[in-house]
Amino acid sequence: MIEKMTRYNFILLGGEEEKFLADLQELGVVDITRSIKPVDDRSAALLKEAEAYGEAISYLSALEYPLVTPRPVQSDNAAAETFAFRERLNEITKRLADEDKELQLRIPWGEYDRSKLKELEALGYTLRYYNVAKKAFNETWAEEVPLQVISDDGKTVWFVTVSDDPSYSFPVKEITAPEGTADDTRKEIHALEKEQMEIEGYLVSLQEQIPEMEERREAILADLDIYLAGKGSESAVDGYISLFEGFAPVQEEERLTKAFDGMDILWYKAPAKTEDNPPIQLKENWFNRMFSVLTDMYGRPQYNGFDPTPFIAVFFLLFFAFCMGDCGYGLLLILVGFLLKKVKGFADMAPLVVTLGIGTTVVGFLFHTFFSIDLLEVSWIPDSLKKIMLPSKIAGYDGTMVLALIVGIIHLCLAMVVKAINTTKNNGFANSLGTWGWTLLIVGGVIVGGIALTGVLDKAVTKWIIIVLGVLSGAGIFLLNDLHRNPLLNIGSGLWETYNTVTGLLGDVLSYLRLYALGLAGAMLGFAFNSIGLMARGDGSSILGWVGFILIVIIGHTLNLAMCALGAFVHPLRLNFLEFFKNSGYETSPRNYTPLQKTNNNQ
Repeated sequence: MIEKMTRYNFILLGGEEEKFLADLQELGVVDITRSIKPVDDRSAALLKEAEAYGEAISYLSALEYPLVTPRPVQSDNAAAETFAFRERLNEITKRLADEDKELQLRIPWGEYDRSKLKELEALGYTLRYYNVAKKAFNETWAEEVPLQVISDDGKTVWFVTVSDDPSYSFPVKEITAPEGTADDTRKEIHALEKEQMEIEGYLVSLQEQIPEMEERREAILADLDIYLAGKGSESAVDGYISLFEGFAPVQEEERLTKAFDGMDILWYKAPAKTEDNPPIQLKENWFNRMFSVLTDMYGRPQYNGFDPTPFIAVFFLLFFAFCMGDCGYGLLLILVGFLLKKVKGFADMAPLVVTLGIGTTVVGFLFHTFFSIDLLEVSWIPDSLKKIMLPSKIAGYDGTMVLALIVGIIHLCLAMVVKAINTTKNNGFANSLGTWGWTLLIVGGVIVGGIALTGVLDKAVTKWIIIVLGVLSGAGIFLLNDLHRNPLLNIGSGLWETYNTVTGLLGDVLSYLRLYALGLAGAMLGFAFNSIGLMARGDGSSILGWVGFILIVIIGHTLNLAMCALGAFVHPLRLNFLEFFKNSGYETSPRNYTPLQKTNNNQ
């Protein structure tokens, strides 16, 4: 299964790259590529505008005003409005803090009529304001000068004096007179709080525009990408922009979004598309993972393709077992696989070798071959087990050969079904009728033919089914293979494709005979070593004869096992890479998923 990817684009000014790459290394899941573009007035303006929208989105997303009523905002530039409201909101917050301090200073002086104070000043009297600690206040001061205590909280005393003497002096330091009453300050605070609520309402309304702002930001960045695509990669006088494009699996999106938001970078994301050439990461279970190395030998699939590993896993295992065809060799492979677990550098191969050995043991038993000995002819094998084994002849032909052809036909039919499904997924059903025509003709024909051989269907029914299949598939192959093309051209194209398919398909089917041929060759060579060993043993009366028998059998079967294993690896691989991939329309991607990590391992 091909992992779905998210594409990330990062734009950095020159000099910020090292820290950014170090941060990506810590995250460990982003496959990254980089290019450098010069900064000019146009790109700088687009970059600045995109950064503004990103900053505005980040600011609005962090706000929480659940009890505030939204107030409509009419503006073509939501980012600019956001910054204006943010600046005014910061001013109000600072003003409220100052007014709150002022309120605390004015409360002790109480409420008073400022006009009365002005009348007193007009008569030549001056009011002076003081506050002192309670323990420092001296009540005898009232005998020296008119004095009025305004407030006393038990710790501090606030009082005023009245005097018309210009040379007036007093033993306590005078403080600045309040510029207004506490009630004046409360009114100012109330007005500021009201304005604050209004601005918060505007910001809540702007929060509803975040999706539109994100679209606008992405559009600006897209314009920047297009603009920079036409520029060279040399550094300009004013510096340069580093463009990074990264890919990561979609399940990492939430974690990466949070991480990138915390970095001082400009970035945006989008679902990866085939034209983005995203790196390919295969999501596999434990069984398929053993065979993924075979997929990588040919190349991982395109992003819009299909993962061939599950098919390779099943059929390579089956084909390998066919070519080996000996349960004794299968047991030896299992033993070799367990030994490889102890060898450094080969431990990763051990599960695959053990699995191939198990498959070879099972298939070799069904083929009734044990170190080239025919188990059907061995008297000590119970008849109940012999009934499980495949017969030597099927319909008068060698059973292994018939089975190899049947498996090959199934393999090719499956490839055609996969091609039809994948073509439909990428191009739509209407544009895949030609592919479905061939699939219906060949796969449907094989299924109907197989059922007919069992005698389940009446001959007349079988005839009509074949006619319907022929008509439907013929329409797809010759008339509807390209709905946007002249029908006459479709017919000509269908005829040419028919020639190529018929001749190619016949050769493909016959290619699977190699499974039978390799298995037969290995069995015959092993039988030859057994015969030579028996000849060396003679009647068994000589120890030297037994030594020769053992050496010939061990060395002979070791060589045979090595040659069989080589053929069993190469030829099944060829059947998957050529026959299956060709008929399934498999195409490879030039890029594997290799995330930036502290220890970078190919995935």
